[in-house]
Amino acid sequence: MELEVSDHASQDPGDPQPRPDGWEPVHLSPSGAGLFKQCPTRWKYRYVDRLPDPPGIPALVGTFAHRVLELLLQEPPDDRTPDRAKELAREVWPETVDHADFVALALDDEAQRDFRWKGWLAIKGLWDIEDPAEIDVDSTEHDVQVTIGGVPFRGIVDRIDLGDDGKIISDYKSGSAPSPRYEADKLSQVMLYAAAVEAESGDRPIEARLLYLGQRVVGVKVTEESIAKAVADLRDIWDGVLAGCKASQFDTSVGPLCGWCPYIERCQAGTDEVRRRVKAKRMRIDAPAVALVASAEATNLQ
Repeated sequence: MELEVSDHASQDPGDPQPRPDGWEPVHLSPSGAGLFKQCPTRWKYRYVDRLPDPPGIPALVGTFAHRVLELLLQEPPDDRTPDRAKELAREVWPETVDHADFVALALDDEAQRDFRWKGWLAIKGLWDIEDPAEIDVDSTEHDVQVTIGGVPFRGIVDRIDLGDDGKIISDYKSGSAPSPRYEADKLSQVMLYAAAVEAESGDRPIEARLLYLGQRVVGVKVTEESIAKAVADLRDIWDGVLAGCKASQFDTSVGPLCGWCPYIERCQAGTDEVRRRVKAKRMRIDAPAVALVASAEATNLQ
């Protein structure tokens, strides 16, 4: 389960003040890098302005499943059974229910039952793609903080396994597996983990994998070339982050993901993009931004 903030220690929900001019992050995480690559303006809203970006049900379901699987893979191999997973899920549930992000969802009893069922489907999905009793686990939730390619990097690796010829980086995913054309982009995250583990230990992992629970494994061999590309991309993003922070200027990238941006009401370019896509029938009608933009337009007409 990766660390989502680029400066985790200072992300205090009780201190939501914007960063001062000239602020720079102390390190970059895979998710922070991915967000900047998606849209620098959205990154600015999240990390510089420190605006809230509360996770929705799918993200919290994933967090719940990740926690259960983390504990399961710490068990002796013979105890990594579906029944033990159910026991762990019951143990983890109270900490999930009490978490502020879950409380903010204000789910009724039926919605909570649906949440638990979705979480269990994700957990049970591990057995659809591998037998956890056969995995030689080196570590789970491995916190790695290193400098790679001149970039201060921090991430949390879901699982490091020991294969016959070396370490294997494994990262759980509870969302939909990508089509083959998008696999390489998704694998860049675990390739960064591989680069970080190599920088930390001196040993290059042999494989990096995304475990799409209940679906399939997307994996790739780790090579010098694949690591070099991932690190070069990270360096480009880091340079962009520093340049944006120094100039207090961030580009806006528009596209279909504007429909799911929590900051759409603050972004004119994103709002215009949602309107354009809705008019052209190229935006999913269930995208949260569609309702927000429509509501704002209705208010302006009153």
